[in-house]
Amino acid sequence: MKKIILILGVVPAFIMARGQFVQDYLKAADNYYKKGDYYSAALYYEKYLGTKGSKASRADYNPYNVKPASGVVKAVTSSAQLAVYNLAESYRLLNFPVKAVAYYEQALSYKNSQLPLAQYYYASTLRALGKYDEAEKAFQLFLDNYKADDVYTNSARSEVLNLHFIREQLRRTDLPLFTVEKQGATINPGGANYSPVWLNKNTLLFTSTRPEGDAKDKPFFNRLFEAVYDKGAVKNVNKVEIPQGAGIHQGVVSSTPDGKVLFLTRWSIVNGKKTSAIYTSKKHGKAWSEPVLVDALVNAPGYNSQQPFVMPDGKSLLFASDKPGGSGGFDLWCATLGANGKPEKVVNLGNTINTLNDEQAPYYHEASGTLVFSCNGRIGMGGFDFFYSKGAMNAWAIPVNFGYPVNSIKDDIYFTSRGTAKNILEDVIISSDRLAECCLELFSLKKKRSPKQINGLIAACSDRSLLSGVSVSIIDTINNKTVYTTTTGADGSYAFAMEEFQPLKAVATLPGFKSDSLQFNMPDEGADKDSLTNPVICLVREQPPVEAVIVMDNVYYDFDKSSLRQESFPALDKLIGLLNEYPTMVIEIRAHTDDRGTETYNMNLSEARAAKVVAYLVSKGIDKGRLQSKGYGATLPVAPNKHEDGSDDAEGRQRNRRTEFKVLGK
Repeated sequence: MKKIILILGVVPAFIMARGQFVQDYLKAADNYYKKGDYYSAALYYEKYLGTKGSKASRADYNPYNVKPASGVVKAVTSSAQLAVYNLAESYRLLNFPVKAVAYYEQALSYKNSQLPLAQYYYASTLRALGKYDEAEKAFQLFLDNYKADDVYTNSARSEVLNLHFIREQLRRTDLPLFTVEKQGATINPGGANYSPVWLNKNTLLFTSTRPEGDAKDKPFFNRLFEAVYDKGAVKNVNKVEIPQGAGIHQGVVSSTPDGKVLFLTRWSIVNGKKTSAIYTSKKHGKAWSEPVLVDALVNAPGYNSQQPFVMPDGKSLLFASDKPGGSGGFDLWCATLGANGKPEKVVNLGNTINTLNDEQAPYYHEASGTLVFSCNGRIGMGGFDFFYSKGAMNAWAIPVNFGYPVNSIKDDIYFTSRGTAKNILEDVIISSDRLAECCLELFSLKKKRSPKQINGLIAACSDRSLLSGVSVSIIDTINNKTVYTTTTGADGSYAFAMEEFQPLKAVATLPGFKSDSLQFNMPDEGADKDSLTNPVICLVREQPPVEAVIVMDNVYYDFDKSSLRQESFPALDKLIGLLNEYPTMVIEIRAHTDDRGTETYNMNLSEARAAKVVAYLVSKGIDKGRLQSKGYGATLPVAPNKHEDGSDDAEGRQRNRRTEFKVLGK
């Protein structure tokens, strides 16, 4: 009996204790969630909900864009339902869509009106997982049911357009020209590895959350590392010797042209709020000095500045900031640096570059004069995409999305290139989370330049008729060397390919016409285009000398009759073109037969045929006074009608049945 009483007393106590543990899990999870420690929040929400098998790790930390979770949730939501939603949000904010999607689905199953953004984030998570059709339906369902007209509504509309853009990009014909490879485990050992910048020819600086030395107890702190390359392969990776205080994240750097000063981002996270600013550090031997805060022109008090980029001339500093005076979110700004390296003036890059959303990670490719940055406020693949713009600080062109595969359906942010003026994508390192469940990693990206296609047409000047059989020589005008030869086809066209556009000349030659040429270089739109269509080259027919007799090929008559067959018209139209080019030229149309039939019959037939040709020419506008006709029957053969043995010579007869014109005067 005592045992029974003891058991009856212990079991309720155990249940109460376990219930207290569960509530403690929830309290801890909510605490971490409010502070922005989504990794810890996810662990404790899963403990509270009894979920096992979490795939999260201490490295699953979004290194560059800490944000508080959505606040559009009302307190009347039950603890369990809110915990599921917050768990989905935690994994989303950890860039872990494969884990987030299941919890969003569970949250949506409650049909709880107190969780209005669950549908929106569920749709964006489906897009991040490459489920485009499902994502579009989910976004549309959100737009159908969400009543407010706010940033989420606008974003959902943009996301629908993004999905159409994604499908279009995946059908690009130049995809075989790209190579995108994740860098090896030496560079990407786990956690976040991002923000690449070349310090010199062989040394790459980047930011990482990898455990390192005495920082193993702080596995998701961002620190600066350098990778030394040898013949394109990573030789070693070391932490950069630069002071870093407790609780401080730092990285995302840019060096002055002489390599002696670093501009870098430092940030801390307190109660889920990220506060960032730009600092400078000077090189002393192999180490760097204690970073010093850049003044208030760049670091406006109460706001965030980050991601510095020193322009190649060392006179300007690009950076991202949410300080007042911008378009919204993070904007790109430019600070003019004085001789002492300090900012003297700061200007916003303007509405052509900046949007209501975020523009981040500016980079300038000097060789091609191209500004590159990441943005989440324009039509793209989703998340942050790379965009580029040509121009200058006060006159940038409308940014263009690099498209797939430079961009992915996840976040693509931080770009550096050692490409040429003609191919910025020739040798690029980017950071992206496209192949990760959580964090940014470093990738090598290369694009071969597609051959430059050049084509054109050659026609007769008189009637614009296209000319076949024209010999076309392509000459390098710098070296005066023929680099390509071809012949026009039946449609009068020529085409060839070269590695690059360059100054060239096309020389067109055709018997019976005066040669002509055309000089060309590249499309008006510039070398970025892959094809050039040249203006038509028109050739002037040569005027035959007086007394010249020219056979007109392909002039046909009905058998034993004088009526012209329709297939004769193209040949006769060429003669019309010649007569139009030389309006004072007088000709005689001469028709001939073979020796079959009587002399009188052949003479009459040839006379009638010559007259029919003249009539056709007159019907096309040629002055009759310039035309004469005469039949010669079989009196002027140009080939034997019979072989020496008396047998019929069919080929000879065919040559004798001809139509000619003779030039009587110019």
